[in-house]
Amino acid sequence: MAKHRYDESSADLAADIVESAQQLVRLEIALAKQEAKELAIRNGIAIGLMAGGGLFAMLGLLIGVPVLIVELTGRWWVALIWLLLYVLGGGAAILIGKSRLKIQAPQRTISSLKETREWVLHQLTTSSR
Repeated sequence: MAKHRYDESSADLAADIVESAQQLVRLEIALAKQEAKELAIRNGIAIGLMAGGGLFAMLGLLIGVPVLIVELTGRWWVALIWLLLYVLGGGAAILIGKSRLKIQAPQRTISSLKETREWVLHQLTTSSR
């Protein structure tokens, strides 16, 4: 004979709810780990772009300024163009990295945790009746 859900005792129902809640918590942890990994990769790339931009800007200053001083005797505009390219390239990389940088709480995990809490509360209130 098939056992129906409404034939189960309160203890069995409570055990099912606890087991389901534990499974949900494990899934929430897995989601949080995955989301943190994605965020770390994205922020790592953004920080790398910012660091590369800073390096280019410094190279522009460290190379361009001495060349500009030396070239003041004739073709100084070549050194100025070189300096501007480095500084603009570095500034662009910094701005792109800054725009891609995303520091925030994992939104999908928070949303999922709220849904889980509502589900558990609903299960507890409907099972206790």
